[in-house]
Amino acid sequence: MAATGALGRWQLSRAAEKEALQAAIAQRQHLPALDGATLAQPLPPAQAGALLHRAVALRGTWLPERTVYLDNRPMDRRTGFYVLTPLRLAGSPAVVLVQRGWAPRNFVDRAALPAVLTPPGEVEVHGRIAVRPPRAYALGEEAGGPIRQNLDLDAFRRETGLPLADMVVRQTGGTSEGLERDWPEPATGIDTHYGYAFQWFGLCALIGALFLWFQVVRPFYRSPRA
Repeated sequence: MAATGALGRWQLSRAAEKEALQAAIAQRQHLPALDGATLAQPLPPAQAGALLHRAVALRGTWLPERTVYLDNRPMDRRTGFYVLTPLRLAGSPAVVLVQRGWAPRNFVDRAALPAVLTPPGEVEVHGRIAVRPPRAYALGEEAGGPIRQNLDLDAFRRETGLPLADMVVRQTGGTSEGLERDWPEPATGIDTHYGYAFQWFGLCALIGALFLWFQVVRPFYRSPRA
């Protein structure tokens, strides 16, 4: 009972930590937007982590020849691609990888790329600083080419020779350029911790009930007959 009760309390403490993280994310999302100069400079990991989910307003030029299509990425229960294109920041040699949106895949020709419009010249991009693209399950080593299962930012930096920033931007806004941007809210897993806590406390209560039955109730009713 002590062990299961302690595990239940630990899960509640983890849920409290995730709630604090969720509140911090919501607070960051309401802060003023950052510009490209913030992303262009190298930042220590702690400072870079504090910028996650902050809004950004960038100006720069797309590098469409380096666009990558991450396969098997769902949106609204449909399978397609996450489209990522490097953006060279205006007035700086730095390049930021932008997760521009989602596009459906062609199930007739799996090698066909979706029709995505990439405007030439200088553009303005609004988005939020995000973690690196989430990894999907893959068999074997990752192959090159525009369609990939996963994208490692460090390996992509070596492959392209681009001075990529350590942070990725997830573009926000409505559907445009053949891309949808109905991104899910950042998941912190609070409900999961509450579910585990309920299971541990339920097991603790079961152990207590069994102890009372076998050690107290049954001996009490048997002793007069004995």
